Amino acid sequence: MIFLLKFVTMNKKVGNILKYTLSILLAAVLLFFAFRDVEWSEFLTALKACRWEYVLLSMLFGLLAFVFRAFRWRMLLLPVDRSTSRLTCFNAINISYLINMVLPKVGEVVRCGYITAHSEKVSDEKGKTHRLASFDKVLGTAALERTVDVLMMALTLALFLLFTWKRFGGFFSEKIFGAASGNLTVGKVVLLVTAIIAVLAFVWAVVRYSDKWKPLQKVKGFCVGLAQGFVSCLKMDRAWLFFAYTIAIWGCYWMMSATILGALQGIDPASVSSDFASALTIVNGLNMTDALFLMLAGSLSSLVPVPGGFGAFHFIVAGALSYVYGLPFEFGMIFATLSHESQAVNQILWGMVSYFSEHFRKQR
Repeated sequence: MIFLLKFVTMNKKVGNILKYTLSILLAAVLLFFAFRDVEWSEFLTALKACRWEYVLLSMLFGLLAFVFRAFRWRMLLLPVDRSTSRLTCFNAINISYLINMVLPKVGEVVRCGYITAHSEKVSDEKGKTHRLASFDKVLGTAALERTVDVLMMALTLALFLLFTWKRFGGFFSEKIFGAASGNLTVGKVVLLVTAIIAVLAFVWAVVRYSDKWKPLQKVKGFCVGLAQGFVSCLKMDRAWLFFAYTIAIWGCYWMMSATILGALQGIDPASVSSDFASALTIVNGLNMTDALFLMLAGSLSSLVPVPGGFGAFHFIVAGALSYVYGLPFEFGMIFATLSHESQAVNQILWGMVSYFSEHFRKQR
């Protein structure tokens, strides 16, 4: 039995190493194909000619998105633990972004553990102490928050395409949905159905035999806590504020895209090559609708399992600018690089601020 547990643990570690290695390799491959035809001297000249005050403004909107996300998550956590502070949520969000840049999705687990570690301790009837915001409950709130974001993205995309299908529908139908459906095979469908059946069978076994086997009791307890965290929204005060924060978050994403467009529109055509100068005449005519399109295209890169969206974001956004507007792919890479790397710097900066904030809090 001990050997079996060691074998499972070892294989789990090996599996995680392989998963993260493949994820990093995928990001490297996508970055290579995205940048392979870039003329670096021309690329860097165009970057220098941008209006960097707009880039800084985009980073400010990125920070506001972090703040709104922390405030929104706190609303889900308050029914679980009323002592949860805004600063704790803000630090947890920032540290999770920092970790996700290296290890995709691991940051989600870390931020839940961070909240649990800062939760109030209470004693039960038997005198045992535990945290009000247990890890399973916090994980449930994080799952709900991510679900809301996916639904918000889907709703925004649906409404956007409803009114702009003639102009932008071709990109999504051919390059995004078409590519996804092309990778869908009978084998993958069978695998998905099998996985769903296995999960349902496991849930049934937990419910049916949890009273007879102690390990299943723990699994059942974890699942119950997860569900309690997920439905915490039903106990929120001022639920309208939760939706207001959600709209504010996505409004910040929209403005991040718009301000990067502004940075490009401020380039002096005389400072770049003739090809880039011709591209600028098109870019100068883009508006908030185009910024929303680019924001939605970039958001879809989050579905690709790579650290921090590296490579996937660049490839999709530059491709969108090339497909819809006929811009050179290399010029699209300037927009993608400014958009992604400015927010990557934002995440690193505020992730480190939150990390040291936590360090000094422990020293007190």
